[in-house]
Amino acid sequence: MLNYFPLDWKRALENSFDSNYFSELDKKVSNAYSQTSCYPELPKIFSAFEHCTPDEVKVVIIGQDPYHQKGQANGLAFSVAKEVANPPSLQNIIKEVRSQYGDCKVESGDLTDWARQGVLLLNASLSVEDSKPNSHRNLGWAGFTDRVIDYLSSTKKDLVFLLWGSFAHKKGRNINDQKHLVLKTGHPSPLSANRGFWFNNEHFKLTNAYLKDRGKGSIVW
Repeated sequence: MLNYFPLDWKRALENSFDSNYFSELDKKVSNAYSQTSCYPELPKIFSAFEHCTPDEVKVVIIGQDPYHQKGQANGLAFSVAKEVANPPSLQNIIKEVRSQYGDCKVESGDLTDWARQGVLLLNASLSVEDSKPNSHRNLGWAGFTDRVIDYLSSTKKDLVFLLWGSFAHKKGRNINDQKHLVLKTGHPSPLSANRGFWFNNEHFKLTNAYLKDRGKGSIVW
């Protein structure tokens, strides 16, 4: 599994882990994939890190775990492959972008273009068993992704962290909001959105305003 982890990220994070951490995580995840159907495909498991280096990250969006139906997950939080129908949460994300900008450049649901612009689409767990949401939460991913967030919070400045839903709020509780912009709202799922906790959050416009104010390029949502 670790053969797919980009070297620049591994170098950035290596001091955050004891010598056995990566090998133990690799062993547990590889074993899970060998025993049953898991998503995304192993070559895509670190896709969120492949499209932007640590120095290129501008925005971090935190999800829980990959979509758990065959063909959906592509390694980016909330994203699906172009040929796959958009899940309800992703539909609401696109609706919110449209409400703020009039259109959305990723109507297909493949958010790779966001990632290439410096949006780290980070799930708390990077893998999941078929049809069993959050099934890999105890394999060691939580510690890994906590350290990714801590690394970005402590070593970078002027990033935007988008925390959608109570899970993401807790996951990002230690982010330094004196160095970064931390925006919180409800989850884009229909349950949350229909209760008024998602729409009209202005996160995409607020993100670009913050980036522009700090001399960084805005994101084409």
